[in-house]
Amino acid sequence: MTGQKQGLVDVAIIGAGPAGLTAAYLLSKKGYRVSVIEKDERYVGGISRTVEVDGYRFDIGGHRFFSKSKEVVDLWNEILPNDFIQRPRMSRIYYEGKFYSYPLRAFEALFNLGIVRSTLCMASYAKAKVFPNTKVRSFEDWTVNQFGHKLYSIFFKTYTEKVWGMPCDEMSADWAAQRIKGLSLGAAVMDGLKRSLGLNKKPNDGMETKTLLETFRYPRLGPGMMWDAARDFVVAKGNEVRMGHSFKQLAQDANGNWRLSATKADGSETVIEARHVISSAPMRELSARIHPLPQTSLQASDLKYRDFLTVALMIQSDDLFPDNWIYIHDSKVKVGRVQNFRSWSPEMVPDPSIACVGLEYFCFEGDGLWSSSDADLVELAKKEMAILGLCNPDDVIGGAVVRQEKAYPVYDDSYAANVEAMRSELEGKYPTLHMVGRNGMHRYNNQDHAMMTAMLTVENIDAGSRIYNIWNVNEDAEYHEAGDEGEQQVLATKVAVTEDQAAALSSERDVPARIAPAASSGEDISKAA
Repeated sequence: MTGQKQGLVDVAIIGAGPAGLTAAYLLSKKGYRVSVIEKDERYVGGISRTVEVDGYRFDIGGHRFFSKSKEVVDLWNEILPNDFIQRPRMSRIYYEGKFYSYPLRAFEALFNLGIVRSTLCMASYAKAKVFPNTKVRSFEDWTVNQFGHKLYSIFFKTYTEKVWGMPCDEMSADWAAQRIKGLSLGAAVMDGLKRSLGLNKKPNDGMETKTLLETFRYPRLGPGMMWDAARDFVVAKGNEVRMGHSFKQLAQDANGNWRLSATKADGSETVIEARHVISSAPMRELSARIHPLPQTSLQASDLKYRDFLTVALMIQSDDLFPDNWIYIHDSKVKVGRVQNFRSWSPEMVPDPSIACVGLEYFCFEGDGLWSSSDADLVELAKKEMAILGLCNPDDVIGGAVVRQEKAYPVYDDSYAANVEAMRSELEGKYPTLHMVGRNGMHRYNNQDHAMMTAMLTVENIDAGSRIYNIWNVNEDAEYHEAGDEGEQQVLATKVAVTEDQAAALSSERDVPARIAPAASSGEDISKAA
């Protein structure tokens, strides 16, 4: 069915997640005409949206608001100036019926593991340091080098393979290097000893190693609150955010302008004409829908994704468990992580006597878990909560299921070459096509990383050329100068942690804290995958 066509806009944006809406917000501030399409009919925010069911709010995964980038922190405060709360972080690992602090605390971990297994862990760690693997290719290679094979097998292997649905020796070492970067067993133990002796008064602020953050800022009604506010600003500036519009095709006309077509559930079609296009769509999807097909479409089609679903349970309980989330390192259950949304913010639940928890299951679209009925998934979640000893199934008073396709770009052996091939071709052919965000760049970016790619892309559009290479936004949302762009002024700069923390504290609301920050009783030694 032929649909509506509008006048030429400056920028069309595919996807209303953190990257897409950051770009739309900043472009709208600068006075550009912008049109955003989003396939979800109700929610903006993508994976960072907050779903509401009968007054209960829950995330698709948990989303802490912490960044080393002053620009990102300032933008968060600008979009949502009065609605941040400062929350203590508490999380644990469940392994063989016992709970371990996360990040791991050495004394506690060694006590729980027992003297024999602890001795084996230390011996394995020593062996890895003395005889490291010099040919690091896989996640397993990298992690064993860092922590020893014994700690790897206990605290990394089971959970990581549950998340990714593939053996650790088939995953790229890039994943470990990005997500566990900066962690050293020896350095963490020394830091813990200094704390125990009172020699290190420095707060555990997350700046030296991002996994050590003990508090985080969070919108009082969930991360979707941020993206609802960004959308409202874009619309107030006279621009469009078209909900329920699925990306269909993208092509350039003879003048170099773009024609972006999108379809609605009723089959109607909208065509948007634009000078620039910003895409946060999965690279595999973008490649398949550009006309004519890119030469690298076969490489793009080989990119893989891991899907995800959340089963939210409403449980009658005044004090279920204090954690924000618990990692489940146990092969007896399918659940990978359990979120407690009341611990993220008391305002996520309408009744303080009822907890809302989210059981996260990692799957592939179309497999047995993904295809199960909502009722069966709720029953599975109740059963597994009982196995873990986290609740009595009789206390569950409701449940809901949310499926999230393409939640995680897979880092297999071939992903880097496939991404580089597609990126090189599209950026070479189309200087007005910009790929941003987690799926748009096939990179496991956090929310702030995705935002930074959009912020730099807006600067490129405003300058009329690619003055910033957004692919140099690294895993800590910092911009690294490289190549010909080394002399360019850099948007993202390192700031002292006190500025980030002060910004969070200055916008703290008077919401009762359910958890007191735990006193450090040991040393942090690792981060699970």
